[in-house]
Amino acid sequence: MNAAEHRRPVPTDSEAILNALPNPVILIAPDGKIVDANMAAESFFEISAQFLRRQSLKELVPFGSPLLALIDQVREAGSPVNEYKVDLGTPRIGGDRQVDLHVAPLTERPGHIVVMLQERTIADKMDRQLTHRSAARSVIALAAMLAHEIKNPLSGIRGAAQLLEQSASSEDRMLTRLICDEADRIVTLVDRMEVFGDDRPVTRGPVNIHSVLDHVKRLAQSGFARNIRFIEDYDPSLPPVLANQDQLIQVFLNLVKNAAEAIVDLGSDGEIQLTTAFRPGVRLSVPGKKSRVSLPLEFCVKDNGPGVPEDLLPNLFDPFVTTKPTGSGLGLALVAKIVGDHGGIIECESQPRKTTFRVLLPMFNPAKKLDDKTLDPSNVDASAASTNTSQT
Repeated sequence: MNAAEHRRPVPTDSEAILNALPNPVILIAPDGKIVDANMAAESFFEISAQFLRRQSLKELVPFGSPLLALIDQVREAGSPVNEYKVDLGTPRIGGDRQVDLHVAPLTERPGHIVVMLQERTIADKMDRQLTHRSAARSVIALAAMLAHEIKNPLSGIRGAAQLLEQSASSEDRMLTRLICDEADRIVTLVDRMEVFGDDRPVTRGPVNIHSVLDHVKRLAQSGFARNIRFIEDYDPSLPPVLANQDQLIQVFLNLVKNAAEAIVDLGSDGEIQLTTAFRPGVRLSVPGKKSRVSLPLEFCVKDNGPGVPEDLLPNLFDPFVTTKPTGSGLGLALVAKIVGDHGGIIECESQPRKTTFRVLLPMFNPAKKLDDKTLDPSNVDASAASTNTSQT
């Protein structure tokens, strides 16, 4: 068999149009079999279109699925139906995904039904990002207002405690030392809050994300993740991401450290998975600009820990939200700020034994003016990078 016989047939115009759509589309025959599916449907159901075309829809979705009821309704009424916020799951993709369903009869082919799905997560991601940025702006205003006012009296309190320490008894020195230590702790917290007030434009350029992730993995394995197994699932064909390389290292070092802390009780069974993929179809407004940017580059940090409490998920990236008794709640808020400054999206999906932090970012377009030259991740000082890994 020669190479030409292995090639896919050239798609027709209608197939090309279907495959260009970002939403999954499937065509159902009168007997319930899937007779056609576009590339987005392949990604959604995690099955090739060739295999989908041999399946009955009833074999793909569980008994009692609302999708089956909607198809029966459309067949009976002969008119399209839209249903929003429908929980849809299949044995292959696991838990339910919330989607908007558009089901319509194909008049040119009697008995055939067209189904288009639109995942709610895309719209919800954007809404959550706007909320997170609003919360971050509130912290920025608070930090700018309080930083100077807090540091000055703290300096006086600490100085007075040091003077008292010189003439205090050994028992009283424990109290003056406590005052100094707590004053230093408050100053450190205020310094970290001031990072949110840095609204200077981010200097960005082409960054090789795999070099960044490899660098982060080396840092982790030399310290806090020394005994943790890493799994890498990279798309080697990814184009460069448009980003600031130092800040990307900060983002993923934070996420990997969070993952490592989540699985610390699992011992040798704990694992962290790093994945990269190309996901076309997501566009978002750039903060401070009228333009919109495409976010086709997806980077994930996954762990098999116990998961994030469900009640914390909606506000996980807000300042001062933490799952740790001694956490400040600023680590993930800072990560969300950096991703937002890059015009990107970050989200978390979590259930026991499977937590995923997903970052969507724009790719570098060589036709646009380059912001600045980027650095080799290997030249970044490990201790300097580690000092920025504030955690929730």
